[in-house]
Amino acid sequence: MKGMVAGIALALVMGSAAHAATVEERYNASCTFCHSTGAAGAPKSHDEAAWKPRMDKGMDTMVKHVKEGFNAMPPKGMCNDCSDDEYRALIEYMSKSK
Repeated sequence: MKGMVAGIALALVMGSAAHAATVEERYNASCTFCHSTGAAGAPKSHDEAAWKPRMDKGMDTMVKHVKEGFNAMPPKGMCNDCSDDEYRALIEYMSKSK
């Protein structure tokens, strides 16, 4: 019985991991709307110069701004189900040159 329960638990975890969105998928679903064009003053994706002054404030501040909203960006941007780690990954993705 323990083996069966452990097997089911492992299958659920593996199934969840298989459906986890990649950073690029999250970006395309949530961030691209403003960050690909610079809409409403958003720093353009992959423009390191535009991101540098923001990144200089530190990742904790950046995540706080995403979660609470900042300037024209609404709270949580367009990713209401992102974790802090996913926000960090998205910020890193957008702030680096391709």
